[in-house]
Amino acid sequence: MKKITLLLLAALTLSGNTFAQKSKPVTAKTPFIWEAANVYFIVTDRFKNGDEANDRIIDRRKPTGVLRGFNGGDLRGIIQKLDEGYFDKLGINVIWMTPIVEQIHEGVDEGTGFTYGFHGYWTKDWSALDPSFGTKKELAELVQKAHARGIRIMLDAVINHTGPVTSQDPAFPSDWVRTTPKCTYKSYDTYINCTLVDNLPDVKTESTAEVQVPEYLAYKWEKEGRYEKEMASLEAFFKKTGYPKAPKYYIMKWLSDYITEFGIDGYRVDTAKHTTEDVWADFKKVCTTAFVEYKKNNPTKVLDNNPFFMIGEVYGYNIGNKKFYDFGDKQVNYFENGFNGLINFDFRNEAKMDYEPLFSKYSDILNNNLKGNTVMNYVSSHDDSYPFDKKREKTIESGTKLLLAPGISQVYYGDESARSLTIEGAQGDATLRSNMNWNDLIDNPKSKETLAHWQKLGNFRKNHPAVGAGVHQQIAGTPYTFSRTYSNGNYSDKVVVALNLPKDKKEIPVGTIFANGTKVKDAYSDNTGVVIDGKVTIESDFPIVLLEKL
Repeated sequence: MKKITLLLLAALTLSGNTFAQKSKPVTAKTPFIWEAANVYFIVTDRFKNGDEANDRIIDRRKPTGVLRGFNGGDLRGIIQKLDEGYFDKLGINVIWMTPIVEQIHEGVDEGTGFTYGFHGYWTKDWSALDPSFGTKKELAELVQKAHARGIRIMLDAVINHTGPVTSQDPAFPSDWVRTTPKCTYKSYDTYINCTLVDNLPDVKTESTAEVQVPEYLAYKWEKEGRYEKEMASLEAFFKKTGYPKAPKYYIMKWLSDYITEFGIDGYRVDTAKHTTEDVWADFKKVCTTAFVEYKKNNPTKVLDNNPFFMIGEVYGYNIGNKKFYDFGDKQVNYFENGFNGLINFDFRNEAKMDYEPLFSKYSDILNNNLKGNTVMNYVSSHDDSYPFDKKREKTIESGTKLLLAPGISQVYYGDESARSLTIEGAQGDATLRSNMNWNDLIDNPKSKETLAHWQKLGNFRKNHPAVGAGVHQQIAGTPYTFSRTYSNGNYSDKVVVALNLPKDKKEIPVGTIFANGTKVKDAYSDNTGVVIDGKVTIESDFPIVLLEKL
């Protein structure tokens, strides 16, 4: 394994910045900037079981393949970790959860063992939460408590498809979905007007023909005593927007309700390239209107002036594609169709690069071709079988590269605790979705060391938007030193980073970022230093120094 590089970070922040590095709620003047966000991505069912009473509220007890059933994780578990300050200590300012809407009740055999919809991508009813994940009252509590700590909530939107058809889960009508042909991925059309896999009904998102609420869904609402309320709400939505009662607009309405009712801050959009791009332009309009309405109706709950945020899963897109995804016969600019950012699927590969070519490439693209938009980087994820460090042998390097890279950082649950991505007997994506290894954070030295590293870098990233949203500039080659600078209106932030440093005494050139005489503190060791002749010296036993102006 490559010797892990050492680094020094230095930052100049606004006077009065009291952003907490540890577990205190956010109270500082440092603005929240989506382009610099530190996102924590949770497979809801696998994070923490906070309420065992909801585990069997739907009978899903058939034997499944390894890690292919519901394991108990829920909203209550996430709330408990919020209350403990876990996300604050990790420097998280956005939580993204896999879909929490009601899933099909039965499971299916995918060829890798019987599988239930624990992952959240097999929708039965967009207007309801799955009771195994929790209640709407708990969702409201989660959002309120997250917002109180300066943490935004991003939910996961699925409009492309419903859940599989089973004996307990009727198919949506033929005017809602198609079941053939199967996608061949040879052209723009064969990504869209088709089903991704067998028995995954594809919503006719291209249709503008008016359809009725599916009969089974109306019957379900009647049994739950909410038919009249749901129908009246739909009528009001279509009257207000003028949209036809087409399948995609029903779903957009149901998903936007989570904005107007709970004040969620963003959506990660699933399977974005499998519909025509105008679907997402319309979805963004619906979400933006809902967010404005929420803020108007809840003025005391408004966090800032940020508009609603939307990031897309255009599978295979990477930052090198810049503005376009190429289908072969057509190029699509998703940034012009509702998306503020796209997931960068190549970071887990480009993380093998040295620091300077990696950081300078990302900064150049984000501050030029993609200026005004962004990408979200990751080293591991829920459906990528080729993570940067699948054996968890380079957990410190993973954190350093991800959390210092320009763009949004996506911390996949367990990246910070060296959660295993290789589970015996698990096949396909299931091996990436093991239960969170909470016990390792108590008795596993490697996990505790990894967590401490990710916490310190994560908080520094959260406190200093220049890390993720700033302009990168190399200062020196030996020791490798660079700056990041960010400014927007009256706010400015400057960061200096140095790598490959010795232990004990470290002397780093800071260029013009810090003026001579500036007193700085190392947030990693709590030691201080003063800039003299354009350099700063910090004595520390740690291989990393994080400096900020006192």
